Amino acid sequence: MIGQLLKGLRTTFGYIFTQPVTVQYPEVKRPVRERFRGRHELKRFADGKERCIGCSLCAAACPADAILVVPAENTPDHQVSYGERYAATYEINMLRCIFCGYCEDACPTNAIVLEHQYELSFYDRRDSIYTKEMLLVREDQGHGDPPPILSQLERRPSPPAQIDL
Repeated sequence: MIGQLLKGLRTTFGYIFTQPVTVQYPEVKRPVRERFRGRHELKRFADGKERCIGCSLCAAACPADAILVVPAENTPDHQVSYGERYAATYEINMLRCIFCGYCEDACPTNAIVLEHQYELSFYDRRDSIYTKEMLLVREDQGHGDPPPILSQLERRPSPPAQIDL
């Protein structure tokens, strides 16, 4: 019995003078790996227009069915994004999301990106549904120029050719 007690005290005294490995979480945030998938963000172009064109490919690729996209038509006086449509409603149910990254891979305009933010907590189930306003980055944080194919979509198409039969 005394031998076991001395063995335990030796282990305890061995760790007294070593540095603790505890991370003081709220003050010190632990760095994440480069390929970590965290909270989603909807990106913008440098001119402030949204990258999302409302194609719903991210919702189709999601195996957990966590994404809801309701597209709307762009009008000449209300251009939200390049192209014909934009996402009027974009919601992600974070309780259903498995952070697989399929939505990020399916997006043709790189609008949805899984960033490195890992602080996700909710007090209510309704708070776990992230809306477009919560996901969209500010206008001054946009980056990149639109691809030429999206810039050409703003022009009005020429009338169809007349075919005489």
